[in-house]
Amino acid sequence: MKESAVIVIPARMASTRFPNKPLALISGKPMIQRVWEIASAVTQADQVVIATDDPALKTAAESFGATVLMTSPDCLTGTDRVAEAAQKLPKASIFFNLQGDAVLTPPWVIASMLDVMLKDQSIEMATPAVRLTGRALSDFIQSKQGGSSSGTTLTFDRKGNAMYFSKALIPYCRDNNSPDRIVYRHIGLYAYRRECLFRLQSLPEGVFEKSEKLEQLRALENGIAIRVVTVDYKGRTHGSVDRPEDISFIESVIEREGELLVARAR
Repeated sequence: MKESAVIVIPARMASTRFPNKPLALISGKPMIQRVWEIASAVTQADQVVIATDDPALKTAAESFGATVLMTSPDCLTGTDRVAEAAQKLPKASIFFNLQGDAVLTPPWVIASMLDVMLKDQSIEMATPAVRLTGRALSDFIQSKQGGSSSGTTLTFDRKGNAMYFSKALIPYCRDNNSPDRIVYRHIGLYAYRRECLFRLQSLPEGVFEKSEKLEQLRALENGIAIRVVTVDYKGRTHGSVDRPEDISFIESVIEREGELLVARAR
């Protein structure tokens, strides 16, 4: 029997750094609508839902055709909100967490992850990564050497299962000038099977998770394998919106690279 996959977009209006962020306009369109349209372009997903605790956001999202599930304002993280939404979707077996500010996520990246999950039912959890090369690699190394905590790297085994995630630059390379240096940057997107999602919600914070401030380490610390899906952004820039000043950057990317999606007829 074919499994059912759902993309859940957790979104909240009460952000202290950026109040009402989901409805902020980006090149004339609400942020949440942009993310919903990206998710809706992924044919591997049987359904796309927005999970929120705000009635105003629900009304706005329904105005452009989205399905909205109301969740508790007590959800501490986006993953908590996805888990609560999953309880209201009993027929679905795979849940993809697409944060409501991930406006530059190519739909083919999401599709690649769902393809892997749908083809192998033994995979409990999946996440994407890109290999850094050339200028992107040198800039990233320079940033880390300067003490930046931005950007997460990871290592994985021959089966593609994650071994570790870190804000530090891993793996360590004794020959810093090696042209064959391998560095993978983690993209913070996740797909879960239902049982795995609920199990993660029941587990306490792990010691490495607490140290690195990386939620995915909770899974590794408890023996949950995370399949790493290497993806290609095909020249597109990765980015999301954390603060109001990020919008100008996102708009500059859209102006330079064009829209991710061809405009759809209404």
